[in-house]
Amino acid sequence: MSASFRICRNLEQARDFGPCALSIGNFDGVHAGHRRILRRVVEIAREHGWKPSAMTFDPHPAVIVAPERAPRLLTTPEQRAWLMHEEGIEQVLILPFTPELSRLSPETFARQVLRQALDVRAVVVGDNFRFGYQHAGDVRVLEQLGRELGFLTETVPAVKMRGRVVSSSEIRRLIQSGAVSLACRLLERPHAVEGPVQPGRGEGARRIVPTLNLPPGQLLLPAEGVYITRARDPASGRSWRAVTNVGRRPTFDLDELVIETHLLDQPPPEPPATLRLEFLRRLRAERKFPDASALRNQILADIRRAETFFRRLERLTRRAAG
Repeated sequence: MSASFRICRNLEQARDFGPCALSIGNFDGVHAGHRRILRRVVEIAREHGWKPSAMTFDPHPAVIVAPERAPRLLTTPEQRAWLMHEEGIEQVLILPFTPELSRLSPETFARQVLRQALDVRAVVVGDNFRFGYQHAGDVRVLEQLGRELGFLTETVPAVKMRGRVVSSSEIRRLIQSGAVSLACRLLERPHAVEGPVQPGRGEGARRIVPTLNLPPGQLLLPAEGVYITRARDPASGRSWRAVTNVGRRPTFDLDELVIETHLLDQPPPEPPATLRLEFLRRLRAERKFPDASALRNQILADIRRAETFFRRLERLTRRAAG
């Protein structure tokens, strides 16, 4: 962790934020489009001697203004902040999104928050940026306010990959459909979930294969099915090749949603307290088998496919390294 990086959780903590170059947005997932914006923030900040900065919100604004449309998130605010830091951002303001904040006009937000509280000298946003009460402000409004208040405004066009505009909503749609490998391209990293390892019912260890189990949690899960994953222990940094089932174990007539991970490498003597799962590729949908033996045979076939995938990945990694 960088000693120069900091996370502020309110305007009071951000009193010495400026002078800064800033981007503003939800940044959920910190995908390829976000990263292009953040890199431009860093370039402008370094050119002028300002602090490269970003502002995100907690909770997601939809939770306050349209709770029925609030999405399941790809990342927590803290995860977003550290992903931004990977692009050179030195400070992140996680601004509490309150009903009072939602009612600020674009002019008030720009004057009181951007200029007076944060001493913003440049704002870099995507071309679909909207802000202020009922999304009344757009890029043109921001540019006009910047001229009046004394900050630069720059717009970065959307990124397209394989004919798709990269956006958090598109990535959520892909993950919810099980297309995690394509989502990985748009994110420029695997989609991941993290949670405490919990004891299971024991069917897997006794009758199928041993697994480490996680609760569903609050972040977005892929469509129910079996996936090639990489499991990581955040505490030790150790990682394992793995196969993960996201589902309800219909073979055992159970209905509770579970995340079960079988490690392909030598498991640790004691299971980690927390596990992070990176979803690399979907193998198949979950389905009901006639008995535990048939399920076990399918899981062994899944494991062989996963091992083949990892061998190919290792070869590609060696070639890329020269």
